[in-house]
Amino acid sequence: MEIRTTTPTDPASPTPAREIRRLNATAAEHDGIEPFSEQFLLGLDDRGDRGHRHVTARDGAGVLIGAAAYDGSTAELVVTPDHRRNGVGTALLRALADTYGADTVWAHGNLPVAVSWCRGRGLEPVRELLVMAIDGAPLIAAADVVGRDGFQILDLADSRRRYGAEAVDAEWLRVNNEAFSWHPEQGGWDAGQLSRAQNTGWFDPRGVMLLWSGGDDADAGNRLPELAGFHWTKWHGTEEKGRKLGEVYVVGLADDYRGKGLGGPLIGSGLEHLVDSGADEVILYVEANNTAAVSAYQRLGFGVCERHVAYGFPNPETEGVSR
Repeated sequence: MEIRTTTPTDPASPTPAREIRRLNATAAEHDGIEPFSEQFLLGLDDRGDRGHRHVTARDGAGVLIGAAAYDGSTAELVVTPDHRRNGVGTALLRALADTYGADTVWAHGNLPVAVSWCRGRGLEPVRELLVMAIDGAPLIAAADVVGRDGFQILDLADSRRRYGAEAVDAEWLRVNNEAFSWHPEQGGWDAGQLSRAQNTGWFDPRGVMLLWSGGDDADAGNRLPELAGFHWTKWHGTEEKGRKLGEVYVVGLADDYRGKGLGGPLIGSGLEHLVDSGADEVILYVEANNTAAVSAYQRLGFGVCERHVAYGFPNPETEGVSR
């Protein structure tokens, strides 16, 4: 077995993105869930701006049998089903740990085989991400938006046209960083990160709802009002079994507008957009320890349908990955 570290920008040893995507699809068909998340798949093609690092494993014939990625905070890995329980996953994680210092790995779906593998190497749960879903009558009810006096909702395209893209994006960035100052991936962004996050095949400025303070008169003379919050939606399209799927991708409120009952109208505006686009089911991701948000989504009719768990070393003095 050959273990090799790769990067997208290294001409001598580039990341084999196409092969890793095929491996990811094979594992997903076997396990019922993709081992690589969207951000890690995007990182296969970056040109250094995302900072992802990769490790691959090949058999004696040079066939790719495993791959792992590290984004500077957490790792993800995949091993082809017919090469599992042979030390491939351990070798991949050890290479990431030794080369880049990776010590936390995601188990998407928290499948029993992944739980057993993580615990067998001394890894314990350090973070849990829930996937919640809503459909049917509860979705239609939650998408019934009730306006709030003193505020108006415009999508990103209309907002940029009215106030200018640079000014609008600066407000969007400010609110994002206020809302997610605590978040390891979503917080502390700069303008470049906001721009890169929009550089996907599914991004639609009509699907980003911005809640502006001041109501319909806020833009008198086209002066930029203050942004109270945003709801960034994602359209997945028609999935397996014919469902039309949308996502509450990111929702954030500025510091000065929390606790004022604005979350409901903001979430509802995005759900309304997704329902109008044809969605019959909407999902979202939320940190399991964000109990206030989980409870709020449950009151709207969302229920937990998947769990994703990050495993790491509980003792900061623990080093390496056990064999």
